Amino acid sequence: MDIVLPGAAALGLFVGAALVLLLIPGPAVLYVIGRSVEQGRTAGLVSILGIHAATLVHVAAAAFGLSALLASSALAFSIVKYAGAAYLIWMGLRKLFSPTPSAADGAPPAPRHSRWRLFRDGFIVNLLNPKTALFFLAFLPQFVDVGRGHVASQIVVLGVLLTLLGLVTDGAYALAAGTVGGWLRGNASYLRFERYVGGLLYIGLGVTAAFAGNGKK
Repeated sequence: MDIVLPGAAALGLFVGAALVLLLIPGPAVLYVIGRSVEQGRTAGLVSILGIHAATLVHVAAAAFGLSALLASSALAFSIVKYAGAAYLIWMGLRKLFSPTPSAADGAPPAPRHSRWRLFRDGFIVNLLNPKTALFFLAFLPQFVDVGRGHVASQIVVLGVLLTLLGLVTDGAYALAAGTVGGWLRGNASYLRFERYVGGLLYIGLGVTAAFAGNGKK
């Protein structure tokens, strides 16, 4: 497949619009903030890599028309949406019912997940979010120049560019949240309530994902 770039004007408009959208905190940003506060900046950054690895899957799906299939199938939409919501809620319940951490002897506030698990969780959370697929289906084609041909390759270019911008903006959120999280993890009161805050955050994201877009037929 030949690589064709959208026009310079379209690219400029796309970058501006993408930055505005990315800087508005959404479910993925809240997820990254939660991970960063819980386990530090590295955990947030690894989670971002997982999230945007899944973003590239959505980009490929949009480029080759799979998102159109998802948008047209109420059953497929519901299955993917509720699977993603259930996964977030399960993560929250697991955190809520984990053993209460102790601040004594410098004990960590929560079990430290491996980098692979952080990457995997971020990947699954974003992969099972049909709203992301529908976003790419609706947003990316607006900046495609049909006259240049090779529409799929233009969508891929725009999607990869959006992913790179997302890595930068989400990374800034992770660094900021991880810095604040370092102070919070040294606070005895926060150590007592951290698992409830984190657990409720994940459950809230899951419930939001489950009820978002219920007007879709």
